[in-house]
Amino acid sequence: MKLISYNIQYGYGSDGRYDLARCAELIDGADIIALQEVERHWLRSNGDDQPDILSRLLPNYYWVYGPAFDMDASEQRDGRIVNRRRQFGTMLLSKRPIVWSRLHTLPLRRTLKPLNTRNAALECMIRTPAGPVRFFSLHLAHIAAEERLEQIDYLLAEHRRAPSDGGPWSGADDEPQRNWSNSQDEPESPLAAIWLGDFNMELGSAEYRRIVGDMPYHRGAAYLDGFVDAATVASEQTADFHTHEKIIDGRLAKRRLDHCFVGGMLAGRVRSVSADIGQVASDHFPLRVDIDLETPGIALGPAGR
Repeated sequence: MKLISYNIQYGYGSDGRYDLARCAELIDGADIIALQEVERHWLRSNGDDQPDILSRLLPNYYWVYGPAFDMDASEQRDGRIVNRRRQFGTMLLSKRPIVWSRLHTLPLRRTLKPLNTRNAALECMIRTPAGPVRFFSLHLAHIAAEERLEQIDYLLAEHRRAPSDGGPWSGADDEPQRNWSNSQDEPESPLAAIWLGDFNMELGSAEYRRIVGDMPYHRGAAYLDGFVDAATVASEQTADFHTHEKIIDGRLAKRRLDHCFVGGMLAGRVRSVSADIGQVASDHFPLRVDIDLETPGIALGPAGR
């Protein structure tokens, strides 16, 4: 399966041009697409409802949008209130149905300056041929490592509780006419998970080590309830790449801020990881991951229900 993570910077390219269509063109065709910095009803993006526009540009996908924060953007027209919400968040699109989803609003530290905003992780459970997997589109804090570490600790704790907590509902439904879902069976909440997103952290940082541990992936070893960096375990290794460029202290800094972390049971399935370096549709480059989720064999049994 082809996965993409892409911070689209609300459709503004590094060339200063606003164009959601060229973002959509870059990502069309992947099986799972995790987007960050998708917004609704902002002046800077013409008041556009970007999830709606992207869904029309990419009509062959199921999708979910998760606003990290939500503010009133209503107005009165002809004596009537037109209710609108100004939102900013993450989005996930999939060629397979998204069985259930939930939004995690991540810990936030209030600042005096600079501006700080709420971050979120959108979790979507998708049934793949290999078994059910929880896919995340997430965006961590840009201010400081301390805040990102708190967010990572929250996500790791939620991850390890997922199989026992379950999905959106559990137990036997004695009123099938309620139509909870297309199936009356309790939906899976597997331990198998993949995190995709803009982590605002670099390789080897304290935050990076909090996710993968202090020791590198070695001889096929991986914790069942932990994560590994997909780029380090890919069977086809790619030359060092980056996903973001910025002038810092007068020099061009090339940084890998966007990552894919896969659950331990998926470590041997990653084929390749790379980035579309040089694309100008955003200030980030799309991160591409090729992983085998077509071969059966990762179901975790009753504990994942």
